[in-house]
Amino acid sequence: MVKMERIAVSGGKGGTGKSTFAILFALKMLNLGKKVVLCDCDVECPNDHLLLDQKLERSKPIYQLFPKLDKKKCKKCGLCSRVCRKNAVFWVKGKYPIFMKDLCISCGACWKFCPNGAIKPEKEKIGECFITKVKKNFWLVTGRSKPGVSETGLVVKETKKIATKVAERVGADYLIIDTAPGTHCNVIHALMGCEKVYLITEPTPLGAQSLKTILELVQKMKLKAEIVLNKATIGRKKEVERIAKKFGKKICVEIPYSEELLRAYSRGRLEEVVDLI
Repeated sequence: MVKMERIAVSGGKGGTGKSTFAILFALKMLNLGKKVVLCDCDVECPNDHLLLDQKLERSKPIYQLFPKLDKKKCKKCGLCSRVCRKNAVFWVKGKYPIFMKDLCISCGACWKFCPNGAIKPEKEKIGECFITKVKKNFWLVTGRSKPGVSETGLVVKETKKIATKVAERVGADYLIIDTAPGTHCNVIHALMGCEKVYLITEPTPLGAQSLKTILELVQKMKLKAEIVLNKATIGRKKEVERIAKKFGKKICVEIPYSEELLRAYSRGRLEEVVDLI
């Protein structure tokens, strides 16, 4: 049985070339005869399918459970508000509780502890996941949250779960997780369980500062990390090198600024520049 390697591609800020590298890396492994599943976990703004010039296929809905109140059974005791750790239940003495979906994480405490059985879970669609076969031995799994949904962590987790099942089913050598930018909960969900993470940055002051932030996160998560410097031939990379050295890391890949890459990017033809990494 093939041992699948889970690799994440992340970075502290947006626009550094995270998705570009994730796709180039996937194509590189494909050219080496490997089976690859690429998972786009930037669920609020997925774009890997655009860069691969692919139409999203095989949609799977993603649901979340939200509490629904039966006023006939509710005694207005307020216990649901007290057990909610996310303060998603607003209650005033003598009034019915109000559930705030934007704060709810579906932990189930309110309906499990209600002594009168007045709260029941109700399923609601919060996003969807698409499974697209790009070409032989290359699959793309894309998560996309429903517009207006504030808590999208569940969409990330479900997308990852589906991508893992696809990878196991096809016997993939690599499951590549393309995370959202930043260091928030969705990024943490995407990074969990990965053996290695490539951190993409650029030779700018903001690129260096965001690299420091994401390095602090992966250090706390005890993840093996390597740094990729995009647009390496322009700007200043001394600050990036200083931060890398501080964390005991080296820049393992330098991608030069390339108009050829820009043209391939805009056409969804990144396979034409795969040798840049």
